[in-house]
Parts: sequence; structure tokens; C-alpha cells
Amino acid sequence: MATEQAIKQALSTIIDPDFNKDIVSLGFVKDIHIEGRRASVTIELTTPACPVKESFRQQAEQAILALDDIDSVDVKMTSRTSTPRREGIPGIANIIAVASGKGGVGKSTTTVNLAVAMARTGARVGLLDADIYGPSIPRMMHLADLRPQVRNKRLQPLQNYGVKTISIGFLVDENQAAIWRGPMVSGAVMQLLKDVDWGELDYLFIDLPPGTGDIHLTLAQNVPMSGAVVVTTPQDIALLDARRGIAMFDKVHIPTLGLVENMSVFICPHCGESSHIFAKDGADKLSAQTEVPLLAKIPLDIRIRQDADAGTPVVVSAPDSEPARLYLDLAGKVARRVSVLNQRKVDIPVTDG
Repeated sequence: MATEQAIKQALSTIIDPDFNKDIVSLGFVKDIHIEGRRASVTIELTTPACPVKESFRQQAEQAILALDDIDSVDVKMTSRTSTPRREGIPGIANIIAVASGKGGVGKSTTTVNLAVAMARTGARVGLLDADIYGPSIPRMMHLADLRPQVRNKRLQPLQNYGVKTISIGFLVDENQAAIWRGPMVSGAVMQLLKDVDWGELDYLFIDLPPGTGDIHLTLAQNVPMSGAVVVTTPQDIALLDARRGIAMFDKVHIPTLGLVENMSVFICPHCGESSHIFAKDGADKLSAQTEVPLLAKIPLDIRIRQDADAGTPVVVSAPDSEPARLYLDLAGKVARRVSVLNQRKVDIPVTDG
């Protein structure tokens, strides 16, 4: 008769590509049950967005079925999102900043599609629009005409596409300019973060304004962040500003999870020809120089822009499209990198395994 030890021995052949250890020694294997010639096992990962989840399931089934005394097996995949070893905001496991050194590189579009893609993996996701002067998240999330309620003196985030969202844009007229000095802006961002009833979240994405100003420093000094994603385009000017963004996060001891090269290449919708309008491989060079991994190259695709304007992220409007696939892949890489950093407290590259 098969034993629990025999099943653990079989599962110890499955190696996590990020931790470079087997799933048994990592403590991922839970609740082994054996009834006659049938076994059931629970494998608990560090994120619901793990892109090798299905591979682990298949490997586990094959390994257990290879045992002489097992004819059938049920492998249940679950997750418990890892958190930084620092006290943060109650209920929020990980806070991730999305930044850019300059405006116009598609940072907010990237943030929205990344957040929605992460939610589609089963993660509990929130989105904070920290761009007080130019809040665009309400329109991109198709929430522009709604207003949040207040319950028990706490603002209730609006929700769409599985993502809880808050923005100053919900509280002011869309055509009204925020003519505020730095301290007022920083105070407003902290209120939007801490006076909101977020509930339980695996990931809260913060869409930062362009640059490296008051809002960035206020959040860095007051909020324990799991890391930051820096968005750039391939041309030299954008890369210079992206480098400054990476340097800023280094100075405030926030790990840069990786780079996203937006508008990487233009694919003509008529002839299919590729054109590197904003130069080629710029983020690859920056990645090599800074040792910050390049997580994704997102093409200049008219669907992404049209869907953002319409308030329907491409991950939702065209889930089988290549851009949607790239955003889902990005979500998996971000989640895995956060898990590794939370567990090891070191900065190591994400693998593609």
C-alpha cells in the first residue's frame, strides 16, 4: 500500500524554477490523503497567478500515478499569497508601484491591464490611482460616472473587471483641475490609500504619476512596498527617465521588479509589417546595464489604445489576443518575482520556466 512518505518522495522530483528547490522541501505539499488505491494531494503555491501552476499539477499527477499502489489521484492547487516581512496596511498582502520616468509612455494603460490580468488569475486585486493631477484610471476602468460610498467613515472602492479601484477622479469633476501644492497632494494620496475599505487583497497596484516627486517619496517613506514596475518606451529619452526612476527606487530601498517596454514595435494592421517606430531593443540595453529584468515587450497596437479609451481593457475585450496574452504573462512574472523577493529578501531574476 502506498504511504504518505512515498507520495512525498515522488513529488520531491518537481522543482520550482524560481526557488530552485523541490516543492516538498519548500512546504508546498499539503493534506495528503490515501484511500485504498486512490490519493489526493493539495499543493499550496505562493501566488494564485503562478504561471507554472498547471505544469505543477500535471507533474504531480504523473509522479503519483507512477507509484505501483496508486490507480487514481486528485491534485488540488491552492495558494496563499506571500507577504513582505514588514508590517503594512492591514488586509493588503503586497503593494506594487507602477511608475515611469516620463509621461506618455502608457504607464496607466499598463497598470490597468496588469491589474485586470492579475485578477483573472484568481488573485484579489486593488488599484489606486495616485496621479492626482491627471487621473485617468476611472475612464480606463469604465467607472468615470460613478461615485464611491462612505460606510463606517471609510470610502468604499468601486469595482469592475474584478478589481477594486479608487481615484481622486471619483471625487472631483472630470474637467476640474487639481491646483494643489505638494503637501496637499501627498496628503490626498495617503488618505486614498489608508481611509479606504480595501478588504482583503493579494495585490494593490499603485499607478504613480510620471517623474520622481512628492507622491513617490511620501509613499516610499510611509508604505512598505513589495516592489515597483517601471514602464518605458524604447527611445533614448524615455530610457534616460526610466533609469532615473530605477535609481529613485534604489535610494528608497524598494526593489524594482522589472521593466516593461511599451510600444515596443508597431504591427501594421493592413500589411502585417513590423516597424520599430521608437527605436529597437532600448529596454534590453537598459536591463543589461541596470541588472533589472525586462518582464514584457508590449506592441503598439491600436486595440490597446481604443479599448483603454472605451474603458474596456484589452485583457477583457480581446482575451485571446496577443496583447492580452502578453499582459497575462506579465502578471505571472510580477507575481512570481514578488513571491521570490518576499521569501528570500534578495533580488534575483525571474525565469521563463
